[in-house]
Amino acid sequence: MPKQKLPQDVVQHWPEVLKDIDVKVVPMEYLRALRVTFKDKKVWEVDLRKGNQMEKTLEEVIEDFFEEYGDKIDSVDFRLDTKKVKLDIQKRTNIFMKKRK
Repeated sequence: MPKQKLPQDVVQHWPEVLKDIDVKVVPMEYLRALRVTFKDKKVWEVDLRKGNQMEKTLEEVIEDFFEEYGDKIDSVDFRLDTKKVKLDIQKRTNIFMKKRK
């Protein structure tokens, strides 16, 4: 499997840490939006951060979306909540460093 780097617009938020990260899986909690480009050149930005009041999980909603529109989609760009990623990494690093003392 080829290595996949984070997009430059994500790396710019914390380059000293994120520039060397290889991405294999991104937890759903870090996704903030989907940017979907259709074959007819329409672009939808789907905000994933809004409260989920539906009976389905976010994973099921995304799966249903791709089942319904999959043949009409040209590309999908997953947008990360970079601030949340950074805060979580800093928090876990601080906890780790405190335990080592």
